[in-house]
Amino acid sequence: MEGTTKISVPVPPPDANFPPSAAPVFYNPEMELNRDINVAATAAFVERLLSRKDLRREEIRYVDAFSASGIRGLRIAGEVGIHATMNDWSPEAFELIKENININGLEEKAQATRKNANALLHEQKFHIVDIDPFGTPAPYLDASVTSAQGMLSVTATDTAPLCGAHLNSGIRKYAAVPLNTEYHSEMGLRVLLGACARELAKHEKGMLPLLSHVTRHYVRSYLEVLPGTKQADRTMKSMGFSIHCPKCGFRGPVYGLAVHIDSGCPACGALTKIAGPLWLGPFKEPEFCNEVISELEAHPLNTKDKAKKIITFCRDELDIPMFYDQHVICKELGVSAIGIESLVEALRASGFEASRTHFSGTSFKTDAPIAEIKKIILALSG
Repeated sequence: MEGTTKISVPVPPPDANFPPSAAPVFYNPEMELNRDINVAATAAFVERLLSRKDLRREEIRYVDAFSASGIRGLRIAGEVGIHATMNDWSPEAFELIKENININGLEEKAQATRKNANALLHEQKFHIVDIDPFGTPAPYLDASVTSAQGMLSVTATDTAPLCGAHLNSGIRKYAAVPLNTEYHSEMGLRVLLGACARELAKHEKGMLPLLSHVTRHYVRSYLEVLPGTKQADRTMKSMGFSIHCPKCGFRGPVYGLAVHIDSGCPACGALTKIAGPLWLGPFKEPEFCNEVISELEAHPLNTKDKAKKIITFCRDELDIPMFYDQHVICKELGVSAIGIESLVEALRASGFEASRTHFSGTSFKTDAPIAEIKKIILALSG
């Protein structure tokens, strides 16, 4: 049982190293938090759709292109009340999805399909397209943005290529250079968003990131799809590159896809590295985050408190690209770290913007120059 949805899942062998992948049909109980947030975020977006368009709830169409057991789409049909199509290429998954539709009495609100995900998404349009493939979403982005009329929800579990740990794989999949730095989680999120923005722009669509989070081994983003060349052009203005200085820790954005970059670090003059192209704009909308928190309150969810904490951190963190990790700076300076809240308050007291982030408990964002950050940390630890 997840939320108010019953689920029949195959039992994996008792000696399996990673039980979910050893079962005949994939079901990962560890992703319940992801699915709980998905229920709340989808419900919040549906309310926006209903307020803006002449639509009835039952007319709104959602697709989960990689359904496996069907749990994600079943929960949307049962707990949000819109029509869900659950697709999977596996014959075993297809049969299990049909069984789970019957168990939940959702025959009127849900349907199972067995198609290649790209074929289905090129054939049909949906208000909400949800892709949560095993690994990279890159091969499915073109079809997804073609199909999505309202919102694109995308998960990437290939964090090593996205974050720069597997550099060549990241370059091949996302046509971007990711740097493996202490802020690699945000790097991965912005590389994924950049890939989505460029894919949408090809189809004369733009995007507004409503909510994005990086949790454990995956990146998840909810993007409102905005049709038209003006929206596409506006979206591309948030694309660019990120400069990183390995010597002093400076980082900074450079906007545009054709840029001349002086290789010297503006802070210390050392040779810099460059990541991108990637998304430099906001990756969440605070108002939407509040709507998601309201939906989390309204639904019976097992991970409600954890989900609310993540969304609240997302809502309150600054939109400045690339966070700092306090422990990395303290190690370089040879001082002990203090409480992250104290550091954020000290930065604000010095006239800078500063916030915590959802990426990690030791990360923060600020518009303070790196030299000022170090000065403040030294003063606090002295």
